[in-house]
Amino acid sequence: MHISNPASDHLIAITVGEPAGIGPDICLDLVNQSWSGNIIIIGDSEVMKQRASLLNKDIDFIKWSPQDTINKNLPKNTLYIYEKKFNSSVVCGIPNCENSQTLIDGLAETIDLCLDGTFKAIVTAPINKSLINKGGIDFTGHTEFLAKQSNIKKPVMLLATGSFRVALVTTHIPLSKVSSCITKELLNEVITIVHHDLKKYFAINNPRILVCGLNPHAGENGLLGEEDQAIIEPVINEFQQKGYDIKGPLPADTIFLKAKIESDVVIAMYHDQGLPVLKYSGFGEAVNVTLGLPFIRTSVDHGTAFDIAGKGTASPESLIAAIELAIKMI
Repeated sequence: MHISNPASDHLIAITVGEPAGIGPDICLDLVNQSWSGNIIIIGDSEVMKQRASLLNKDIDFIKWSPQDTINKNLPKNTLYIYEKKFNSSVVCGIPNCENSQTLIDGLAETIDLCLDGTFKAIVTAPINKSLINKGGIDFTGHTEFLAKQSNIKKPVMLLATGSFRVALVTTHIPLSKVSSCITKELLNEVITIVHHDLKKYFAINNPRILVCGLNPHAGENGLLGEEDQAIIEPVINEFQQKGYDIKGPLPADTIFLKAKIESDVVIAMYHDQGLPVLKYSGFGEAVNVTLGLPFIRTSVDHGTAFDIAGKGTASPESLIAAIELAIKMI
């Protein structure tokens, strides 16, 4: 059992995510945990009960609404749930795009409850982007949706496992579009947000930042691409003149060898430049954090895993780590 500090009045929303995946499984594993905060599951109680029965878990649910007072002495084998009924059937392991709108509506309402201060943080279980789009909703990911609903121009995706952190300049876009998206303005925004939020949420007074180059060998003085010297390097120089502890652009094939010792965060230019290394280092225990929002958001580091949903083999460790990190950030 993961035990934190004595309980507080903080409410933390846990969205179940895609109901046919392992989201319900890992949320059920939160029962009887002790946290320095109160967790509220956002989902369909009938789906949760069905999954609990499938997994031979005896769990009760107490329905919660934003007007309710929380009982800190929650009965054993009980979870609070904010009821969000799905419109169509939920069959374990079988995706159903007809539930996409309900899922997104529930996420949007949870964000509103974060914005008005009801929830101090939101922790998200995995969703399936292609399934949501198949349901007729333009959706590129939690990170972008959270920013749009919060009227935030630029969110920053950061993944962390222990003290190893990787932030991304671009997120869920095709590789063919990355180069044209890397601008001085964007880099300035990302570095500013990363520096600010590492100080605010991670208590790092002067964050040590390493920045990846875009091209192989960080461009090798323009031989392998001009972006590193023309765009990335001038921005880093400006931050160095402001007193930031920042270095780069550095070759991505060697930057991670020194990252854990010489930095508090590595900033990668695109999704698959930075995240494979971090996930190899701590997959299943890493946490996805969205920086730049007016509230705290953390998430698991894995997907919906339809193939193991309801089989009792899904690990809750990343979800537990995400909750623990969210609590530390409050």
